[in-house]
Amino acid sequence: MGSDFEYAAVALDHARQPRNLGPLDSCNGHARITGSCGDTMELWLQIRDDRVCRVGFITDGCGSSLACGSITTELATGRTVEEAYVIEQKDVLDALGGLPEESRHCAVLAAETLRAACEDFIKKGRPLPENEPTPPESCDICDTTSCSAKQRQQEESDKEFAERQQLERRMCRIRHKILVLSGKGGVGKSTVAANLAVSLAEAGKKVGLLDIDIHGPSIPRLLGLERQQIGTTEQGMLPVRMTQNLSVMSIGFMLGNRSTPVIWRGPRKYGAIRQFLKDVLWGSLDYLVVDSPPGTGDEPLSIAQLVGTGAQALIVTTPQDLAIADVRRCVSFCRSLSLPVLGIVENMSGYVCPQCGRKTDLFKAGGGKALADETGVPFLGVIPIEPDIVTSGDGGRPFAQEHTHTAAAAAFADLVSAILGGHNETTPLSKHERRTSV
Repeated sequence: MGSDFEYAAVALDHARQPRNLGPLDSCNGHARITGSCGDTMELWLQIRDDRVCRVGFITDGCGSSLACGSITTELATGRTVEEAYVIEQKDVLDALGGLPEESRHCAVLAAETLRAACEDFIKKGRPLPENEPTPPESCDICDTTSCSAKQRQQEESDKEFAERQQLERRMCRIRHKILVLSGKGGVGKSTVAANLAVSLAEAGKKVGLLDIDIHGPSIPRLLGLERQQIGTTEQGMLPVRMTQNLSVMSIGFMLGNRSTPVIWRGPRKYGAIRQFLKDVLWGSLDYLVVDSPPGTGDEPLSIAQLVGTGAQALIVTTPQDLAIADVRRCVSFCRSLSLPVLGIVENMSGYVCPQCGRKTDLFKAGGGKALADETGVPFLGVIPIEPDIVTSGDGGRPFAQEHTHTAAAAAFADLVSAILGGHNETTPLSKHERRTSV
């Protein structure tokens, strides 16, 4: 393993006394991978009720491989399959206290072997241990007898009932759904949705970002994920993982190239959105942020009807009267669907000259606040125009991660603080903390 002084105490402990070393007698998830260095790692999972209860591993590698395999088994134990699936090299290295540069590939091997074992479990389904009774065919989402998923609707076929239960089962594991809407295009809604999701994930929340703009998906480009492809298993689709806390799904991942148009009518778009909610293995999330196309048509209507309880609308506008008029209709749209409005955000609100510091209101100012006052919904703040927002988006780098000390980044931090505070998940940050938290 090299000289002991190069290794943290935790890494040395796991290398000398590896935990969970050896195969398991029975398992329902298994993988064996040979890394680029030639080391092989094999890992076994025992999973009950969608949670990892035991892990075993072996490796023919050096002490670093033993340390990485050992700590990875401890990280995975007790987590849900979806949570274990997103453990990555950084998590392994952080838990060990770091490794020398030449040994860090062992952390990659351990994380990839765990991920492959989780995928093996997902592909095989979720068989119950022999000593446990087979669950009833009725929905087992929760103990709430009044849950709509437990009751078959009139004239609902067996297939339709099962699919609705699957959809509601997925949605029940998501605490908050934020539907980012706007009555007008060109207001920066996708930029707000992407940076909001990134900021919530940076705040330690488990986040899913769903792009339902069927005809113009921009989330993959904004986040630098254009070349990514989704994984599929017998249990459903695996979203693209951007970080440990952030997973992304978009129809853009399914297109052959950027010039391929999606020429669909309403029913097919509804089916695609329903599939994104029903068949994607989101797992347990704190937040699902949904980027919707502008207007009040098929896509916003479909997502509002399908996501179930815990959904709120975040409405994005720019200050000028033309945009405000369209957004006013968006507020009415939400109220007609009994969809609570989380608040209104005014984007592109003023430009501050980097040379002289003078602020210029290119698109007027105050329209978002005035509309919030008029309609009686919360006003969540203003996001100024920043040239770096454009260059970051075009380069596939989230602005809220790259430019943390700008006024726009502080505005995103204020927005996240307001959302978390409104959901009683954290104490709102001070002004200084807001400017450095995203």
